[in-house]
Amino acid sequence: MNTGIQTAAYIAASVLFILSLGGLSGQESAKRAVWYGIIGMVLAVAATVVSAQVGFSIVLTGMLALGAVLGGVLARRVEMTAMPQLVAALHSFVGLAAVFIGLNSDLTPHEFASSAERVIHEVEIFLGVFIGAVTFTGSIIAYGKLSGRIGGKALVLPGRHVYNIAMIVVSFLLMSLYIDHVGSWALYAMTLIAFVLGVHLVIAIGGADMPVVVSMLNSYSGWAAAATGFLLGNDLLIVTGALVGSSGAILSYIMCKAMNRSFLAVILGGFGSASGTTVAMTGEQIGIDTEGVAAALDEAESIIIVPGYGMAVAQAQGAVSELTRKLRAAGKHVRFAIHPVAGRLPGHMNVLLAEAKVPYDIVLEMDEINQDFPNTDVVIVIGANDIVNPAAQEDPNSPIAGMPVLEVWKAKQVFVSKRGQGTGYSGIENPLFYKENTRMFYGDAKASISALIAARPSSMSPV
Repeated sequence: MNTGIQTAAYIAASVLFILSLGGLSGQESAKRAVWYGIIGMVLAVAATVVSAQVGFSIVLTGMLALGAVLGGVLARRVEMTAMPQLVAALHSFVGLAAVFIGLNSDLTPHEFASSAERVIHEVEIFLGVFIGAVTFTGSIIAYGKLSGRIGGKALVLPGRHVYNIAMIVVSFLLMSLYIDHVGSWALYAMTLIAFVLGVHLVIAIGGADMPVVVSMLNSYSGWAAAATGFLLGNDLLIVTGALVGSSGAILSYIMCKAMNRSFLAVILGGFGSASGTTVAMTGEQIGIDTEGVAAALDEAESIIIVPGYGMAVAQAQGAVSELTRKLRAAGKHVRFAIHPVAGRLPGHMNVLLAEAKVPYDIVLEMDEINQDFPNTDVVIVIGANDIVNPAAQEDPNSPIAGMPVLEVWKAKQVFVSKRGQGTGYSGIENPLFYKENTRMFYGDAKASISALIAARPSSMSPV
């Protein structure tokens, strides 16, 4: 393939990636957008592999086949509940690839037209390896936290900010030494420091901030790819990396705003270390059985369902969709309320509901539906905690104070589908469970909703 055809293929792939990102902004266009991304990536890989700079080889062909098989198997086997940790793991691959490419470029002899060109090349190597190393180990820690292999609580070391600053400063001092030709040891030393920095940054971030961390690592992986693109002189990598890096950064900002937290506060970690005494829980959690919930749904005209990560764990989206269908057939006004950080991955709940064939037009974001709770007869909360926690508004000493939440407690009745009386992923108590208009619908979400569907079949038939 000559250079002109490769450039045209790269431009086409870049356009497809942009269309893919644009299409993912809406549920109706998301499926088409995914295909744009798939076609663009196939085109990009094909144009690179058959280019004069690369060329086919037995090793390359074997690696492509192995990667395709492994990717296909993972895509088929992974559950939606495991999607956040899978995304974190994939980010680690991007970071590690950037590290390997940078180290390989350091080991490969180069001829430069000027000293300035050499300095630029070495800076590109250093930045690509630094960002890639931080992304790699940070993503591994995020994967461990999301999968439960590492505790979700923030591990806060005394003087952690000093350690972080010291590691960054030492890394850039090593860069100056590397540019001064002291030897490749400076690059390798920085790589080790960056590995430690990635671990230290993410392990100090608590479970409630993990959705933002996943988005942040996505941004890091994009910038690592862009740095690698400059290093290799690959325009498509630069464009794609910049798209991923900027979109991940914007998404992280949006999610931080939804949590009333600054991006810097999330990066520095320590969630859950609020000062002052939090408001003590008063009252008790009152349970309700299936018949009681079914009776309330019989009488209700307007119903809002709030899904959370517990719905994903129980794989209850199919039962929830069936309940929604029967309630709507009975003339009930049913809608879903989605918090920006519900679940452990941006858009997690939207994907689950779309998978279960819930109509897009009844799935509303927090800003669109929050004002409707006072006029709602019944709210069903399924496996959600922090996103419906009134302490965010009522307790200034709460770790989530000021965080915008779904104001479900303003509805006439609230039913919380929950396995038990424990706290959520972030470990914060929820006063909602103790309010007079709240009843706890204990049990596995899938089993509870399925029992609810069967409890009063006549009441959920068309009027």
